[in-house]
Amino acid sequence: KQWYQRRVAITAGNVEDLHPKMVSRLYKRFDTFDLDCDGKMELDEILYWPDRMRQLVNATDEQVEQMRAACHKFFVNKGVHPENGLLRENWVESNRVFAEAERERERRGEDSMIALLSNAYYDVLDDDGDGTVDVDELKT
Repeated sequence: KQWYQRRVAITAGNVEDLHPKMVSRLYKRFDTFDLDCDGKMELDEILYWPDRMRQLVNATDEQVEQMRAACHKFFVNKGVHPENGLLRENWVESNRVFAEAERERERRGEDSMIALLSNAYYDVLDDDGDGTVDVDELKT
């Protein structure tokens, strides 16, 4: 939870106040999701990654669907419009707004979108279902 609070604190506030290194990292992350390099992140590009989990770690259909649902909810909350996507030029600001919303969710005792996505990802890696991911599970 500590890394989560740090991440939210870093991206909260004015976009102009962000360290250039943070802005660079955010744009690099955007470019990872913008598969066709058209300057717009779309949900179909994002939902490619849960499908990729099937190949990388032999995720089941159920796990892939849970990841898809978590990715969809997370990125819609991050500002990716279901039909129009999100332009690269709006990505940094959308992260700032998302960070503010995450802090508000935490204040209200609501579920975190970051936790939702992280839990779905870790559930795929947790082969034996014991609620932890050990070194052997990471190797597979």
